[in-house]
Amino acid sequence: MEQYFQYGDAELSYLKSKDKRLAEIIEKIGMVKRRVIPDLFAALVHSIIGQQISTKAHESIWRKTVEKFGDVTPSNILSATPEELQSVGLSFRKVEYIRSAAEKILSGEFDINAFHDMTDEEVCNRLSSLKGLGTWSAEMLMLFSMQRPDILSFGDLAILRGLRMIYHHRRIDRKLFEKYRRRFSPYCSVASLYIWAVAGGAVDGMKDYAPKTRKNG
Repeated sequence: MEQYFQYGDAELSYLKSKDKRLAEIIEKIGMVKRRVIPDLFAALVHSIIGQQISTKAHESIWRKTVEKFGDVTPSNILSATPEELQSVGLSFRKVEYIRSAAEKILSGEFDINAFHDMTDEEVCNRLSSLKGLGTWSAEMLMLFSMQRPDILSFGDLAILRGLRMIYHHRRIDRKLFEKYRRRFSPYCSVASLYIWAVAGGAVDGMKDYAPKTRKNG
């Protein structure tokens, strides 16, 4: 059964009280359902699979992975050969990343259960120490697996696009981004859901205010 990011009236009331424009967006869109994968290793594999490919290809390879290997656990991944993992559509490099993470978890070198007592910054640093995972991937895992409540990603292009669309900015630099992050905290994750929805076209008539790039010729 699919699970979705959990939030409710407390988070929405807080965000509405802090930001009039976001309040209008929330009223127009209603509740946002975004799927989560509570098992962190399975979510990690899902994240690596999705790097630099389309959403359709991502979901297709993920479905084949689950069908072929069952529960996506470190032991199930390592019991398969690299060739078997590649057979579902994974590149050699992604197989290397996934197997490396599985080996570190099974050996005890990487304690995936220790995250619950760590700060967001500590979790992000730890996750991004794994091969194939950068800061953005770590932030997405914190939001869409661990359901950490206060994640807003400066490295996410759709978040920057959504902020430009809502607040009519031409560009979002780090200083401006931090202003919004402070405003939405401690419920940045819920704000992120709505900013992504706007970036994806959920509200008619909203446009991106980024300057148009000139084409030569």
